[in-house]
Amino acid sequence: MSRVAVVTGGASGIGLGVARRFVADGYRVAILDRNGGAASEAAAELGGDTIAVEVDVADWASVATAFGRVRAELGPVEILVTSAGIESFDALADITPEIWERIISVNLTGTFTCVQAAVADMLPAGWGRIVTISSSSAQSGAPNMAHYTASKGGVISLTKALAVELARSGITANTIPPSLVDTPMVDQAVAAGDFPGLDVIVPMIPLGRAGTPDDIAAACSFLCSDSGSYITGQVIGVNGGMYI
Repeated sequence: MSRVAVVTGGASGIGLGVARRFVADGYRVAILDRNGGAASEAAAELGGDTIAVEVDVADWASVATAFGRVRAELGPVEILVTSAGIESFDALADITPEIWERIISVNLTGTFTCVQAAVADMLPAGWGRIVTISSSSAQSGAPNMAHYTASKGGVISLTKALAVELARSGITANTIPPSLVDTPMVDQAVAAGDFPGLDVIVPMIPLGRAGTPDDIAAACSFLCSDSGSYITGQVIGVNGGMYI
């Protein structure tokens, strides 16, 4: 029977690209997203053994309920990609406690809660694949994003800790820190005036183009396959050479 894969933030952008690739790889896929309607539309579009589950990854009870549904409808979780995340552009002095807590709770704590829920299935099975989606901004730094880069830097460190702790249990954990990827989130940032257009950034990328969700999905596909069994604890840059 095909493996069960969970993709958080799977209704759009990178997450949707990963979910689409996993369906093509023959997995049973659960698309978890806070936008339940969009998740349902994505699941219907992708077809196969794909389900949609509405979840707020920042809410521990919501995560427990969501993973319970996945187990009941698809089976124990074997593969997890944590793509759910939010961003905000705020000068250091303007970051309120509320803004800070929301970014950390979704991007970092939300990653942890989903990993903890998935590992409960992986440990008894003696097999598992975890890929977290971090950000190259956590490696390079970024203006007006102290909260975001801190949260994604935490994801990188968390992933390394998971890799060391879980290796002897047959579970690998790696992180992909994308740079510029052409997604709705980028479009929203450009529209809000928080981020320059692709025409400004693309010339700075050595490979001369923005990344796509499919680029990130291809790396996830390999890392989550049997061929990726000897790769763990690694930061796999899929960024067109933007950060080396």
